[in-house]
Amino acid sequence: MNNNILHGKEILLRAPEPEDLELLYQWENDTEIWNISETLSPISRYILKKYLENSHKDIFETKQVRFIIQSADGSIPLGTIDLFNFDPFHKRAGVGILIADKSQRNKGFAKDALKLLISYCREILKLHQLFCNISSENTASIELFQKMGFTISGTKKKWNWNGRHFTDEHFLQLIL
Repeated sequence: MNNNILHGKEILLRAPEPEDLELLYQWENDTEIWNISETLSPISRYILKKYLENSHKDIFETKQVRFIIQSADGSIPLGTIDLFNFDPFHKRAGVGILIADKSQRNKGFAKDALKLLISYCREILKLHQLFCNISSENTASIELFQKMGFTISGTKKKWNWNGRHFTDEHFLQLIL
């Protein structure tokens, strides 16, 4: 792993760049994914620009970090993978992942990104565990995280409103 880019088999993880503003604006304001990201309102270009201006800050200061998932040749940005609620004392962090273009899902990109992130968390951040929260209806994500060693350690009953009914949410953990 070099300092700027994490290289995987099919993808690379890189820091967000100012040039990503329009792409992030599009992804963050896609109402089809708001239910998985717990977003309730649009995010402005101004806020995203400020985020990008501060994205160089250390995870120990901001308690989060976002990587852009990009094709291995660097030509196609595919989505994001985030660490959030970083807790250096308890050595844990939450994980969120998005492959934005539906046509690029189920091709192994998310698995490769998660594998790289787990390695980064283990080797660089020296974390003890990772966690995530996934809707019980999102079976593809649950299967992905379970393939990578995460286990369901709890279920929050009727936790999220999806616009039609309440759904359960699973809490998954990976002890590193």
